[in-house]
Amino acid sequence: MPRKEELVRECALTREQKPVADLLRFVVSPDGQLVPDIDAKAEGRGVWITLSQESVAQAVKKKAFAKSLKSAISVPDDLAELARTRLEQRLFGALGMARKASQIVTGATKVRAAIEKGEVLALLTANDAAADGRGKMLSALKGYGYAAEEAGLKRPEVPHFELLSSEQLGLALGLENVIHAALVKGAAAQSALARAERLARYIAVQQQ
Repeated sequence: MPRKEELVRECALTREQKPVADLLRFVVSPDGQLVPDIDAKAEGRGVWITLSQESVAQAVKKKAFAKSLKSAISVPDDLAELARTRLEQRLFGALGMARKASQIVTGATKVRAAIEKGEVLALLTANDAAADGRGKMLSALKGYGYAAEEAGLKRPEVPHFELLSSEQLGLALGLENVIHAALVKGAAAQSALARAERLARYIAVQQQ
């Protein structure tokens, strides 16, 4: 059997064949309502749409779901926003698990220390952070990359995400408002990184 990342499905909007990692699945709930199947595990026939908020909105507008299922179904007008909310919820849960596993650090001082130690898998900045604070953290990340190169090491690829507000980050981590956070090495952190990447691709706001 092929691994999940090797499976391909057809986007009901564009009719392109794509890996499931590049798609988002939707299913009809028992009450006849179309809902996002974020983990692609729900039973029943699914409809796949390119992992993009704009693509989902277009699919709703062009009635791609009903055409694919060949039946009358109830499709919420705000389906694209609902999918975003579900992706955010999955990220919240993954960040909480990373915190329980001590695989996420918060606060400018601790994040900067983790960067200098080369422990950071991904940098998370609140999307309402002050420009100067964001700039200082990104400068620290670049500085570590330059230092690694000068030492003859491969420059680390550390993604930077601005997906959630300081309030949302705080709620996800069970803390007061969080401005700066960093995922550090570990299985729980890797899971949170995967969730962040999915959400970032969906709303197209990932920054490097």
